[in-house]
Amino acid sequence: MLDQIVAQARDEAPDECCGIVGTRDGRALQLFKMRNAAASPLRYEIDAKDLFRVHEALDAAGLEVGVIYHSHTRTPPEPSLTDINLAQYPDALYLIVGVAGEADDLRAWRIVNRQVSEAPLEVEDG
Repeated sequence: MLDQIVAQARDEAPDECCGIVGTRDGRALQLFKMRNAAASPLRYEIDAKDLFRVHEALDAAGLEVGVIYHSHTRTPPEPSLTDINLAQYPDALYLIVGVAGEADDLRAWRIVNRQVSEAPLEVEDG
């Protein structure tokens, strides 16, 4: 899934990409690529229709919003003030894909009550 997320980030650059990963028991099980309604290189806005559709699919599959991801095409993969202000899922990881340089840089964050802490990103082959 990470390869697909990075590919989406590269494909949609210079605009930011976004999406959700459905999880169960902390394991990533389904990727939902979403449309950046802002169509901006400076911020992302998950399309409302996409979000509704994804929540229906998550409910039907018994999954949770485990990861909310987006890309930073000009800056390091650290939450911006806008990212922090928009964070509304305290149980989710916020994955930011940095594609500003030649090497991809992925970092995960917890954002709870506007408090930010870096979270481990555990990746399994398979």
